[in-house]
Amino acid sequence: MFIKLSLATLLCSSFLLAGNNGIEHSGVMVTVATADKQKNNYVVKRNIPDECKKVSINNEMLWTGNFAHESVPEACKSTYVHTKGKLLSMQLDKDLETYGELEVLYFLKEMQHNDQMLLVDSRTEKWFNYRTIPGAINMPFKYFTKKDEYNFHFEYALKHLGVFIQKDGEYDFSNAKTLVLFCNGPWCNQSPRMIFTLLEMGYPTEKLKWYRGGMQDWLGAGMTSTRK
Repeated sequence: MFIKLSLATLLCSSFLLAGNNGIEHSGVMVTVATADKQKNNYVVKRNIPDECKKVSINNEMLWTGNFAHESVPEACKSTYVHTKGKLLSMQLDKDLETYGELEVLYFLKEMQHNDQMLLVDSRTEKWFNYRTIPGAINMPFKYFTKKDEYNFHFEYALKHLGVFIQKDGEYDFSNAKTLVLFCNGPWCNQSPRMIFTLLEMGYPTEKLKWYRGGMQDWLGAGMTSTRK
């Protein structure tokens, strides 16, 4: 409840007070530890090339041909692949919040001083290593949906989430962390499958958030990723 209220308050303050100079432009400082124990700092924000700021926002400029007029600089264009997956509803569960980019940014900001919050990339390792949101941890969905095959990884992941298996085999969620889960896009079912599995296990619904847009919407909005 605390996180939900604080995020709503921050969002309201951002729109009312910051106008167009909100968190999407000022960004959030995130420190990411690499496999060799080095630390990389990222300012996670909306990265808009200066030349793009001069492009007028109108129908001709945005929607001509393949969604961009020929006079729009290449740096201002995003390319989308839409050959796979199935579009998902805006809400996975009536009591489960769906996040957009701003909510993810505010979550990241609060996460920097709250170890009870985790941004979870539920894709497999090769996707995570190629490019992800700075500050996210990799917890592949299959560790949960196929927990019998990945028993060691599943139990290790549970501990990282603050969940413990009791002697009677039941799960103790009393210290469960608040999670935001995402995968490749609004057509990707990996994070929803992980979320549904967690719900079936008894994970508190109020501690699960879904970033539906995933990497496709994140990059389409010009947001910072771990790949330069």
